[in-house]
Amino acid sequence: MGNEISFPRQHARTQRFTLGAPRTFTVAPDGATVYFLRTAAATSRANGLWAFDTATRSETLLVDPNTLLTDPEDLSPEERARRERTREQAAGIVGYATDGAVRQAVFALSGRLFVVELATGAVRELPVPGAAIDPRLDPTGRKVGYVADGALHVVELESGADRVVAAPDGPDVTWGLAEFIAAEEMSRYRGYWFSPDGERVLAARVDNAPVPRWHIADPANPDKPAAEIAYPAAGEANAVVGVSVFGAGRVDVTWDRDAFPYLATVSWSSHGKPLLQVQSRDQRRALVLAVDVETGAVDVVADDTDPHWLEIVPGVPRWTPDGELLRVLPIGDANRLVVGDRPWTPDGFQVRAVLDVAEDGVLVSASTDDPTQTHVFLVTADGRTRLSTEDGVHGAARAGGVLLLVSSAMDRFGPKVTLSTGGEIGTFAETPVLTPEVRLRTVGERELRTALLFPRDHVPGVKVPVLLDPYGGPHAQRVVSARNAYLTSQWLADQGFAVLVVDGRGTPGRGPVWEREIAFDFAGATLEDQVDALHAVAAVEPDLDLTRVGIRGWSYGGYLAALAVLRRPDVFHAGIAGAPVTDWRLYDTHYTERYLGHPDDKPEIYDANSLIADAPKLERPLMIVHGLADDNVVAAHTLRLSSALLAAGRPHTVLPLSGVTHMTPQEQVAENLLLLQVDFLKRSLA
Repeated sequence: MGNEISFPRQHARTQRFTLGAPRTFTVAPDGATVYFLRTAAATSRANGLWAFDTATRSETLLVDPNTLLTDPEDLSPEERARRERTREQAAGIVGYATDGAVRQAVFALSGRLFVVELATGAVRELPVPGAAIDPRLDPTGRKVGYVADGALHVVELESGADRVVAAPDGPDVTWGLAEFIAAEEMSRYRGYWFSPDGERVLAARVDNAPVPRWHIADPANPDKPAAEIAYPAAGEANAVVGVSVFGAGRVDVTWDRDAFPYLATVSWSSHGKPLLQVQSRDQRRALVLAVDVETGAVDVVADDTDPHWLEIVPGVPRWTPDGELLRVLPIGDANRLVVGDRPWTPDGFQVRAVLDVAEDGVLVSASTDDPTQTHVFLVTADGRTRLSTEDGVHGAARAGGVLLLVSSAMDRFGPKVTLSTGGEIGTFAETPVLTPEVRLRTVGERELRTALLFPRDHVPGVKVPVLLDPYGGPHAQRVVSARNAYLTSQWLADQGFAVLVVDGRGTPGRGPVWEREIAFDFAGATLEDQVDALHAVAAVEPDLDLTRVGIRGWSYGGYLAALAVLRRPDVFHAGIAGAPVTDWRLYDTHYTERYLGHPDDKPEIYDANSLIADAPKLERPLMIVHGLADDNVVAAHTLRLSSALLAAGRPHTVLPLSGVTHMTPQEQVAENLLLLQVDFLKRSLA
């Protein structure tokens, strides 16, 4: 290829084309400035803090991490674990927090704590004992909180006085951090919250003592001891999570933690008392609690139930400016915005997240008739106004009369960031060397959303083997109206396949009835939808060769790929299972029990949805890929399935990835993994 770069190399070195793209936006209250993170180039991993002037439409690099940290990045084990939970692959400033007036920001670099005056870009370091994690300013900008060695600290910015607000009272106790389940499954990545006046801080106490200990070894380096992790597998004990308020003293918040052990969300605004959302273990009931910060007593301001489960929706519950409770609830066949006891959105309007709440209404992201698109709406008691005008997938932030839209579409690469006042925040992301040619289609009686990609040099009338490329499970979509979502699928297609992507039952965007179709039935519903979509698309696309069908996937998609070749060898002729869950008893409590129930109550459900007993059925080529450092879907999943296949005398391929977690950020690993998959598929489907 001469000096031309290959797509696998480009895809790997740009971390899936995310490097150089702006992210993590904060609009100042006066609307004059937007702050954001961005790497300096398409192949640089180190994010800097930038400012965009909305009047002049100019950009300034406020903080270059390379001037503050000249040595290689040195992360504590706690910070590495936090980044694994957030799927953070970049470096430099990966997160920052501002005060309420957006005059200052704080961030951590290699455990060192920095404060920046946003008007001038002046940076100073605050000395901290230990490695600082998750620093945050109080809303008044007088104090900085952070966690080090499991203790919650608060620093007075004027005096520099650093005090420990809450120290661990046991070897397995931390203050101010999210536990594994909260970060991995609830999208709650923080564990402390300042009061609006900065005088108090509400903190989560996590005790991991009851959680079973698992050990993840590095077989490539036998001289290193195995890492011990507290992993709450389905049916096992969770961490014990409590909440206390610290001001002049400590006040413990009291609720029935035996009945409601999960702390799902916390919100503390100037519009009312701090709010906690707590869940029962089966997630069929959730309480919203208003906390009396003087006594720790709580008032139940909402008691919600669902016969299957209640989803945790980003941005709620919270108070409106006039003191009404805002929630998103499954009502009929819609996840509807509810203010007080009144739904503000209709049936068929699927609220995905609440982005902002102000006097003029509630800013939400939502899908309507087309689940492949997500739009931004301003919702009031009287109706809804769509603020994103072009087809695609949109998110937003706003303040000071400025609306910032982050928009992805099918007609361009990457997200575009525009402001309602005019102007666009630039991107340094690399342009991919290929352009996907996608055929979006709705098929079958269940109106399954699909995307089909042929080789770009495909000659009509020539049959090609088919490769299904799904995720196929809850909380993730693959069929979306955004070009970058199909880059890898197009490259795979260009290797000689018709690549089909299908979103089946359980995937988001189509409402609570659709999402709950997978209750107690991962294996049946999700696999059936892949098969039905394949046959429906082939009925109108005669160039699909159904005698040569492969399937690949990662995580839930890896489970689905292994499931497909084990249970439907009449349809699937080869599979690549990346980091698959093979025995749901080995996956975590909050996710698994939501969909399959408690394994002690429903052991037959776990047996029916796991793969180990299916090993003797294997008659098709199967490659299983797994990172040996994975602490989310641990490598035991692959090893147990491989052992069962070996015991049954079934040949298969296992590709262990030394030092790789559930992500594959290493450039060479990511690149060669694509190449090895294509080689396996070509040989298997020849």
